[in-house]
Amino acid sequence: MEQNARKWILDAPEAYCHTRDKGVLSQVLNDYDTETSNYYRWRVEYTQEQLAHLVADKLKMDFGGIKALTPVERGRSGRISRLRIEGTERTLVIGKELEIRRALSESHLLSSAFVVDTEGKVGQLPRKFILHGAGWGHGVGLCQIGAAVMGEQGHSYDDILLHYYRNAEIKKLYK
Repeated sequence: MEQNARKWILDAPEAYCHTRDKGVLSQVLNDYDTETSNYYRWRVEYTQEQLAHLVADKLKMDFGGIKALTPVERGRSGRISRLRIEGTERTLVIGKELEIRRALSESHLLSSAFVVDTEGKVGQLPRKFILHGAGWGHGVGLCQIGAAVMGEQGHSYDDILLHYYRNAEIKKLYK
């Protein structure tokens, strides 16, 4: 599962959600959200000191130096649903997607669909943590940006819904 997630996140396959069309983005996003240009694939870097301080502040416990961030479980969308934070002082498994996003960012990560790489060493600890991520949101349901792109391309609402909700059935329930 981890190899598949890494390949999907780092390869960035073609998708309706992958657009830079300012017209489409302005229809879907608030003004302040249009300042971010990396919705489809993104990257966040932390030094050892930054990550140790951030995690201690967000989780209200001292982990010491951070040895590793390890996905324990991923959902069908590739998002991490359980993450192990291993420190020199303690280890903790976080068990919710939103909690993971909040613990690893001043506000929150765009999504929990990410892989972690490290660079260098400070003693026995990684010097830098690099999170390569995919998407924006919780990964359940319809991508608003992708739906807007499909609409601009002339797809009908039912084509759009069936693209995102595979095997669903659309039928009229009223007269």
